[in-house]
Amino acid sequence: MLKIGIINGSVRQGRNSDAVANWVLDFATNRNDADVEYELVNLADYQLPLMGAVIPEAIQVESEAAIKAWSEKNASFDGYIVIAPEYNHAVGGALKNATDYLKPEVANKAIGFVGYGSLGGARAIENLRLICGELSLADVQTATTFSLMADFENMSVFKPADYHAANANGMLDQVIAWSRVLKTVR
Repeated sequence: MLKIGIINGSVRQGRNSDAVANWVLDFATNRNDADVEYELVNLADYQLPLMGAVIPEAIQVESEAAIKAWSEKNASFDGYIVIAPEYNHAVGGALKNATDYLKPEVANKAIGFVGYGSLGGARAIENLRLICGELSLADVQTATTFSLMADFENMSVFKPADYHAANANGMLDQVIAWSRVLKTVR
């Protein structure tokens, strides 16, 4: 069984990523890929401290538990799809911080991207490609990108255009293929 984690990469209250992540999970699950299991992982469920910051004694136990849980959850997957919102022309700080806690857990695994923002999250995706290279993650070529202006009514109600299915299928095909192959080298 191949396990693919769908990482909801935003922690903002009222975030659009919930709708995007659920769409991706439904889309992927409805493909009925043989021997592939998808799991949605919500970054907001992990209260990760800022990497390198002094953790106050009062929350050290909780912070260490969150880091351990994040590490173990990511280690359990064979591949990933990251929902990447674009903030200020880059990946959001919470998602970047979360990646800084990982390396051996994700090495030699495949990753695909679903972005959203004013330009479909393209700059956040490109930013993540650089980060993933350092983490020894193999990023796939095809990405799915949603525009806040075209795929969200009033920039908040997710209504993706039908044509996104082609990119979503292409990205999923690549993540599955690369995840299967990379599983043999781990």
